[in-house]
Amino acid sequence: MIENSLLLATEIRRNSLRMVYQAKASHIGGALSMVDILSVLYSSILNYDSSIPDWELRDRFILSKGHSCVSFYSTLALCGFFPLEELDEYGKDGSRLLSHTTHYVPGVELSAGSLGHGLPVGCGIALAAKRKKVSYRTYVLVGDGEMDEGSNWEALLFAAHFGLDNLCLMIDYNKIQSLGATNDVLKLEPLKTKLEAFNLNVIQIDGHDHQALFNAFKSIESLKGKPSVIIADTIKGKGVSFMENQLLWHYKSPNEEQYNQAIKEIER
Repeated sequence: MIENSLLLATEIRRNSLRMVYQAKASHIGGALSMVDILSVLYSSILNYDSSIPDWELRDRFILSKGHSCVSFYSTLALCGFFPLEELDEYGKDGSRLLSHTTHYVPGVELSAGSLGHGLPVGCGIALAAKRKKVSYRTYVLVGDGEMDEGSNWEALLFAAHFGLDNLCLMIDYNKIQSLGATNDVLKLEPLKTKLEAFNLNVIQIDGHDHQALFNAFKSIESLKGKPSVIIADTIKGKGVSFMENQLLWHYKSPNEEQYNQAIKEIER
């Protein structure tokens, strides 16, 4: 099972790099940091049918950090939601694969642009499932810089108040946001303690350890009475040595030489 998610992660990284290179686009650093979370979710955890994207009983996944969409699009294509060939249309005029996630793409629940929207919507979806007494779960992935948004903290108060144990927030904690280190822009620490004070079930793990991710996701499935948060400690640009922990790759597109080197590194 873990072998499958590791193989999927490599393919996601390969496709993501190609998309950003071909489109001369940005945000590859944050896209690479969340790959392992996506690969474990889509290979082992989420209940979905890619041939019926709007299946009523599907688990809902919302990518709130929509600017990192290339790895999400890659995941969806690799899992059969749309043809892999369409990834080459990313960022082109007329393409539905825009530079921020759009709900016109099969498998995308919510268009994302402005940060801080995904979790509030996810809370509403989770509450609706509770009220309708249906079994699907809702998973929301946000960036650590996105936790500067007050809307997320309001949503967490709401989720705890209504006991949304069918909701899981995942924080891609790569510790670099658009203008610098999170500790310098707006300090989040002690993040785990703050979240626990909201009466949430909080797990902090290595966000690149597939077994740890799998165990964390499975452990919350039987938890009753409170929402869960997984703080995934990650590395911006994970898998490419010259991109790792570098703010530059929040914006920069690789040139041909850098792209070729990056592909070699992730295929080792």
